[in-house]
Amino acid sequence: MSQSPAIFNMPHSMKKKIITALVAVVIGHVGVLWAISHMKPIKLKPIEKKPLKVRILTIKEDVPPPPPPAKIEPVKPKVKPKPIEKKIEPVLVEKPKIISQKVQKVEPKAILQDDTQEKLKKLQDLEKQRLDQLKHEQELKEQQAKNEAEQRRNEENRRNEENRRNEENRNKSKEISAGDIAWRKKPNLSEDRVRFFFKPEDGLKIVSLKISSDGTGKVTDIKVTKSSGNKKFDDYVIKQTYAAKFAEFKESGVVVPFVVNQDFSFSVR
Repeated sequence: MSQSPAIFNMPHSMKKKIITALVAVVIGHVGVLWAISHMKPIKLKPIEKKPLKVRILTIKEDVPPPPPPAKIEPVKPKVKPKPIEKKIEPVLVEKPKIISQKVQKVEPKAILQDDTQEKLKKLQDLEKQRLDQLKHEQELKEQQAKNEAEQRRNEENRRNEENRRNEENRNKSKEISAGDIAWRKKPNLSEDRVRFFFKPEDGLKIVSLKISSDGTGKVTDIKVTKSSGNKKFDDYVIKQTYAAKFAEFKESGVVVPFVVNQDFSFSVR
């Protein structure tokens, strides 16, 4: 069984594309051949060559130079040797020794001046300067001690005045309403703990407290103005209120102690 070529098994659109490509290649080759046939040949310019000029040179062989003329040495006349002269050594004559005498110079004696008074005056001046320095240092120490004592007195007076004002402020606590102050840390009163003191049938229970604070938020004193009817429950509320803390209370930028009446209501479900 023979197999057909692959080109015949292709779809019609693929065959059309291949045929179109072949036709385009053929047309391109034909165009290139036509362009080559219509190209004009390039004319090359002839090259002009100049004739070569030749110069013939004759080479002469090297002739050695003539030898230099011989030097004629002059004849030296004979010189007779000089006779040796005997040297006569001179006789040394000892000269008499002359003893030189040194003349002692007489230096003029310095006239000693009596400078005792001047030295005494210098010592007195030095002693006076030393005493003045000591006096000045002593005055500085006394002035410094006086200033420190004055500063301590002022500081003590300031502290006493501050303590007096604080005491007056504590004694003159400002009475405010519950809406004028906020709790920074509320009393921790849990409903589970309240069940130990009351029963559901007891209904609503109210405890009224008069709370004093130093102004910074710390609770300093608590008084019961209205009891809930159960002493143990009142003590429980007071204990939790002491552990609580108010927000700081100020007037014109100054911390002011205050007293506030606070009601606490409870009911057991």
